[in-house]
Amino acid sequence: MASSLLPAFTVRRGEPVLVAPAEQTPRETKTLSDIDDGEGMRFYSSGIHLYRANPDKQGVDPAAVIREALARALVPYYPLAGRLREEAGRKLVVDCEAQGVMFVEADVDLTAADFGDVQSPPFPCFEQFILESTTVAGVEPVIDRPLLYIQVTRLKCGGFIFGQRFCHCVVDAPGGMQFEKAVCELACGAAAPSITPSWGREMFMARQPPQPSYPHLEYSEPAGGAVDRMLTTPPGDVARVPFFFGPREIAGLRQRAPPHMSRSSRFELVAACIWLGRTAALGYGADEEVRLSFIVNARGRRDVPLPEGFYGNAFAYSVAATTAGELCTGGLGYALELVKKAKSAVTYDYLLSVADLMVLRGRPLFALSRTYIVSDVSHAGFKSVDFGWGEAVYGGPAKGGEGPIPGVTNYFSRSKNGKGEEGTVVPISLPKDAMEKFQLEVECLTAEI
Repeated sequence: MASSLLPAFTVRRGEPVLVAPAEQTPRETKTLSDIDDGEGMRFYSSGIHLYRANPDKQGVDPAAVIREALARALVPYYPLAGRLREEAGRKLVVDCEAQGVMFVEADVDLTAADFGDVQSPPFPCFEQFILESTTVAGVEPVIDRPLLYIQVTRLKCGGFIFGQRFCHCVVDAPGGMQFEKAVCELACGAAAPSITPSWGREMFMARQPPQPSYPHLEYSEPAGGAVDRMLTTPPGDVARVPFFFGPREIAGLRQRAPPHMSRSSRFELVAACIWLGRTAALGYGADEEVRLSFIVNARGRRDVPLPEGFYGNAFAYSVAATTAGELCTGGLGYALELVKKAKSAVTYDYLLSVADLMVLRGRPLFALSRTYIVSDVSHAGFKSVDFGWGEAVYGGPAKGGEGPIPGVTNYFSRSKNGKGEEGTVVPISLPKDAMEKFQLEVECLTAEI
């Protein structure tokens, strides 16, 4: 795990500059899909990559290499250099005028080794290594702002930190990785990216007339009960603990799963375990509705005809819902059953139904009350981002989750424990009085029989 005790340091940032495409690009307006521009997409998702020094790159400035490759990559990906504009019905479009993405160079008197064996988010002192824009009433707008912010921080050992923040309206995690790998290929000497980008947002436009064909619980508040304590607990009263699910823990969960579910995926087992333990620890009333909401990616599905090189949002939130009493009584098997059912519900028709709902209901935010939201980024391949300095020591989300309320959303990411065993790590945030009970619940569920 990463060291939480970095030496005292100051990041010396230069003046941020706009990097425009290296060549002339089309001047046009491109429409985002009706999945892209929902309220829940209107934020910046942050990622960080940490690199050691490479003897073959001695005397080479990584910031200069990345900046030049970035400008070249923005030629085929020119919409990323544009700006969002809101039209009637809160519809978002991208004005492509080559305005540029924000880029800043920085230096810090730290080495890659100072960060220890950092394996999972949150990255230590991540706020210092990503470039943020100004907020308005505590909210960071996305309209008429750069769609990408990049900070390259040189380390005194010769390594560096690459921090990026993408506007989620224009890319999802696989789409952002596709662009970053294009920058890497150009930085390593390629004449052009190996994948030609495709806009293709018409794939996820609302039907005419819009006709949502699913209940979409993810966009309505759960039934009954008082205000969720996760939404009202002051940050100072929240405990944050990373939980590692390695071979032993997964084996324990499989032993407790019903025989016909023993071959459940790692994600299904971990998500069901955390949802069950979290619900018990938070002490919700037996009749209160509780939910697990998670991202289901449409890429690779035969019924979703995505064009090659698509880099927009191609996922939906699916929801498993029940009452706290039924979940805690039903145990792991019942939780797994609900997770599997929700996971299988996402089809192309489901995605179009989400687009229909967005248009009819003004592009609402997903519900947060008594809901645990999960994004599994364990297969995103963050570490493979190589600008020519080799594989990243750390590559992944900057934070343990997104949003202003700790613990409501979580990333599942890949990590190794002290024995070198691979597993899934989840940085859990809960009220301090609930954390101890949650730990006991997880230990009971994962202990081998």
